[in-house]
Amino acid sequence: MPVAAPAPESQREFVLEPADNARLANLCGPLDANLHLLESRLDVRIQRRGDNFRVSGARAANAQELLRELFLLTATDEVTPERVHLALHERESGPPVAAADSRDHGVRLPSGGIRARGAHQRDYLEHIRTRDLTFGIGPAGTGKTYLAVACAVEALQAERVRRLILVRPAVEAGERLGFLPGDLTQKVDPYLRPMYDALYEMMGFDRVARFIERSVIEVAPLAFMRGRTLANAVVILDEAQNTTSMQMKMFLTRLGENSRMIVTGDPSQIDLPPGQTSGLVEAVRLLEGVSGIAQVRFTAADVVRHPLVGRIVEAYDAADRARIATPPR
Repeated sequence: MPVAAPAPESQREFVLEPADNARLANLCGPLDANLHLLESRLDVRIQRRGDNFRVSGARAANAQELLRELFLLTATDEVTPERVHLALHERESGPPVAAADSRDHGVRLPSGGIRARGAHQRDYLEHIRTRDLTFGIGPAGTGKTYLAVACAVEALQAERVRRLILVRPAVEAGERLGFLPGDLTQKVDPYLRPMYDALYEMMGFDRVARFIERSVIEVAPLAFMRGRTLANAVVILDEAQNTTSMQMKMFLTRLGENSRMIVTGDPSQIDLPPGQTSGLVEAVRLLEGVSGIAQVRFTAADVVRHPLVGRIVEAYDAADRARIATPPR
């Protein structure tokens, strides 16, 4: 089989203006860490003298556009390696959203705006706003829970709903709940901590505490949902891969008037006892194509945490595929 010829190398020379040493240092990062990250991810070589840049490589044009985009950010924000990673991720996920459309692909919160990063996150936000029930399925680090909480907070702030209910199953992932101190609520509280953290970041500690005290925000284990009808609320079920079939059916049938449900989970991280069917896996299969229900499937390419997280997810996925393809002897 003939070997494909390497992409032709190109070179770009340009100046970043206005000349500002502080902004250039912000752009480049400590010991040029941000430039090294761009070189590694785009397979280019970046040379700099003051505000004059020379970029060489097959993707030199992409690197130039990203450097200009990041330099604009230096006027108001710190450009960290994480921010560079997100900028790279946005471009790898598809064409950038036009400025005029950015409001429709983001969430407006008291703490500031949150933009969707990539096509799957944009679809996810759109479905959450237009469907009564949305499933967000995929690996850790893709923003499933964070964006769901953000949309719920936005709806609460705009008074489109009266309550925000955040739910997780309290499944023992190698640890025994019975040995934790306190009553049932205190025992399951650590399982709900990621949701609390997202709320505190978006609304502030004091405001969240007041809303919880007034039952405007409720954070509860899944077992507390039985027998209720959840009306005028945004209801989020997180870590749904650890629900049983009966629990999932019970939860989905709680949907009431003027409410939206968001169900998130990662089918590759099921902590249920061996042989027990995941309620998420079953619901996704049974409800596919049902009117009013949307499903968004995230992949390792959508991971917006540290770039190593995406590679870890891909390695585990590859191992799972190999295990399925090789029958036991």
